[in-house]
Amino acid sequence: MIANLLVLLLFVGLIVLFGWLCYRSIRSGKMWVKIVGGIGFALLTLVFVGIAFMGGKGVAAVYFPGAPDAPDLTVAATPEQVARGQYLVNLSCIGCHSAVGPDGAPSMQHPLSGGTNMSASEGFGFIGAMVAENLTPGGKLAGYSDGEIFRAIRNAVNQDGHNLGFMSFLPYGQLSDADTEAIIAYLRSLPPAESSTQTGDKFNFIGAVMTGAGMFGPAPDRGTGVITGPPEGATAEYGKYVATYGDCRGCHGPDMTGAPASAVGPAVPNPRPLVSTMDQAQFMEMLRTGVRPGNRPFPDTMPWQNAANMTDTDLAALYAYLTAPVQ
Repeated sequence: MIANLLVLLLFVGLIVLFGWLCYRSIRSGKMWVKIVGGIGFALLTLVFVGIAFMGGKGVAAVYFPGAPDAPDLTVAATPEQVARGQYLVNLSCIGCHSAVGPDGAPSMQHPLSGGTNMSASEGFGFIGAMVAENLTPGGKLAGYSDGEIFRAIRNAVNQDGHNLGFMSFLPYGQLSDADTEAIIAYLRSLPPAESSTQTGDKFNFIGAVMTGAGMFGPAPDRGTGVITGPPEGATAEYGKYVATYGDCRGCHGPDMTGAPASAVGPAVPNPRPLVSTMDQAQFMEMLRTGVRPGNRPFPDTMPWQNAANMTDTDLAALYAYLTAPVQ
């Protein structure tokens, strides 16, 4: 934060400098200096005003997001909660927080020791580091209360109340209270895994400017108050919820109708037209095998392995959601 504030102050200083040079040029007795200097320094002043404004807005969004206080919460950690949490974590959290693989990307394997620089892995390392946390008791979460972990999932902020960059792009703030507590119960049950990698987010000023300019796209809605999940079953309503904790909506958009390209990634297709050509059995087979009709494998960017681990009920619900009218 200090480095970004210093860069922001530097830009403010440049605004003052170029503004003063613009004023001096206009006051000059030479016409060419009035025109060239006045216009040139005025444009530079405006450019740096825009950068400073967006950077300041981004710094505020990252470090002072206005998240609520962590709830006073103690999770019971019943066997049922731990089992549910294990299922949810292995569909969602493991995608970023699993141990680093040989290629530098998450291995999708336990332990959940984190360490992957997600911004670099996803091709936008120029905005700074977003290193996935160690979610086992060997990481920072050992010093978090249950309420602080709950707030990290619901509001995408860390213990200090700062925005969790990559988490803020994901729809986990819409998980029910019960499922959020189940995730906490499971994470607390894991054996500690030590990690020497420095984890956490370190946005640079470029990232702050892009955040302030809204170049990462709109953040997903985050629930307020008590959130209750829909009844489990092969329904479109429950299918939307499955698409939430399965992180389908994090890539394919809040309505699963695709997502436009942004400054940090290409467009993501609308899966509904493809799914509408299939029956439920074909859909489930596709997600179990990672092969689309016509013997076409999914691209590497499609984490179909997560969906392959879903129960039949969850896949049936997801199918119902993707074949229902968009609301």
